[in-house]
Amino acid sequence: MENPLSKEEYRKRVNEKEYPIRGDYFRDQTAIIHSMPYRRLKHKTQVFFSPENDHVCTRIEHVMHVATIGATICKGLNNFGWDLNVEMAFAIGLGHDLGHAPFGHAGETALNRKLNADFKFVHEVNSYRVVQYLANKGEGLNLTYGVKDGIINHNGEKFAQYLKPSESKNDLDKIKTRDYFASSYEGIIVRFADSIAYLGRDIEDAVLAKYITLSDIPETIRDYIGKSNGDIINSLTIDLINNSKESDKIGFSDEMFEKLNILKQFNYRNIYLHPDILKYRKKGEKILEELFDYLIDIYDNNGQNYSKYTSSDSDLGVSFGRYLEKMKTLYDKENNIPRQIVCDYIAGMTDNFALEAFKSIKLPKAIKF
Repeated sequence: MENPLSKEEYRKRVNEKEYPIRGDYFRDQTAIIHSMPYRRLKHKTQVFFSPENDHVCTRIEHVMHVATIGATICKGLNNFGWDLNVEMAFAIGLGHDLGHAPFGHAGETALNRKLNADFKFVHEVNSYRVVQYLANKGEGLNLTYGVKDGIINHNGEKFAQYLKPSESKNDLDKIKTRDYFASSYEGIIVRFADSIAYLGRDIEDAVLAKYITLSDIPETIRDYIGKSNGDIINSLTIDLINNSKESDKIGFSDEMFEKLNILKQFNYRNIYLHPDILKYRKKGEKILEELFDYLIDIYDNNGQNYSKYTSSDSDLGVSFGRYLEKMKTLYDKENNIPRQIVCDYIAGMTDNFALEAFKSIKLPKAIKF
């Protein structure tokens, strides 16, 4: 099955350059891996807040799962005559969550509450903003169009049985909502891979946290899809390949999609809406809202006068001043919109940094003698 755009269109980047050894999409993978936003993912929540147990999934593990599952689906379909680029799918998977705020979806909720009607924080859109504009001190990562298009349209939380690529080229700077689809099969596949990746892994972590036991999983799910992360990924991936191989769209069989919705409902009821998770989400939201108010206040007082931030009454103020100085060229081009700047800064935080920043504005600085 052919993509709607030419291979040259997917490979286009803002600053054109050839990569004869690595190739375009392997270059994108390395650019993402070496970026600061990617490194921060190891300290960002997937579902379970700031885990001390190394066996609990963080955001960096999740993106690796998505990348490998997406690449596997591409390989599987290529065995049946498709012409999919495995490296492109892998790069989309690696970069798809670079725009996630700290504390998982709690961060997204908090930022939207503080942004009011100015604009909405959508982590898929922010992931594109990170790779296109924010990373590398405001210069971006210079990724290919195909990878950026897959990143901004990944939306794995919205389940669909079948999807096809957009028939026309997306104008990425104009996308502000989740109402769009990737313009490549690779992008569509990563969107499915995102859903596949978190459903089974979240069950594993919930068992470890003693929220559920394996016997709690509905029998129809255990028998048909599996009860371990590996079994669930394998069942869903194979079904997706077999049901798509002779079609012009990517999707699950009727029976698998029915079971998938049962699994999703089970996860929401027993994991995502668990009282402990909801409690930590509220605390995470409160922390980020207070950080937002604090940063807006000091920005209103100090603006772009970086010297004023060095005498801030908190470490957060000093750090924010350094960030503003580093990003001056970009924000000047964007007319220095305070809420956008503060949103960018907070969304880039790790869970741990957000906690330390919160302490720095709540506790007095030590007196130096």
